[in-house]
Amino acid sequence: MSEHRFTVPVGAADVAGVLHLPDDLPGPCVIACHGMGASKDSDKYLQLGREVPAGGLALARFDFRGSGESAGLPRDATIESRLADLDAVLAHLATRPELDGRFGLLGSSLGGYVALWAASRVAAGTPRPVVTWNAPAALRELAHADPGEAGAALVTEVRRGLRAEAPAGVPRVLVIQADRDEVVPPDHGRRLFERAAEPRALHVIAGADHRLTDLDHRRDALEESRRFLLHHLVPQRTAP
Repeated sequence: MSEHRFTVPVGAADVAGVLHLPDDLPGPCVIACHGMGASKDSDKYLQLGREVPAGGLALARFDFRGSGESAGLPRDATIESRLADLDAVLAHLATRPELDGRFGLLGSSLGGYVALWAASRVAAGTPRPVVTWNAPAALRELAHADPGEAGAALVTEVRRGLRAEAPAGVPRVLVIQADRDEVVPPDHGRRLFERAAEPRALHVIAGADHRLTDLDHRRDALEESRRFLLHHLVPQRTAP
């Protein structure tokens, strides 16, 4: 396995990322989208960078503008700006010879919400599987969560009703939900599942919190995610 840093210009700013490659190339890639207050270097994403390639899939983790090593200010970040960042990362990765053009998305919390919106815009002939970890179904209902981290631009965007609810009809979705999530009420996971199109799956982790701080809970989420993504990105293989 190998690791490669990259930067992608988005407007006047640079988005920073890291690509983790398995030994068998070229192949498909999973793009990990972090949540509010996190970054590509949060422990969950470092673990994904180690373990997803060990299962045969490349993993790209990156910082949205206003987070981590990417330029920009947190207060300016919106769902629209995050989608632009993800689009730029996808466009960059599509040019890399180590990858074969098949992509899946995995996002935690707000990152999962952004991943669903990105997948909703993909043409029907180019399926893009999505895995969400404790993602919200509607942003208007989360005014209580992390109030110091939601910037003014995001608040304004939600109040205007722009992408204030997760998209409906996205296929190939695995919803992973902690049943003791203290940030996103667990019923949001069920609602995301109900809004998705087939094939879809819902995996509830008993006793888990929003950040999956218990390592057994995180392992459960990671193994279910890897199995689902392998099935949809490498259908000729049997997931471990």
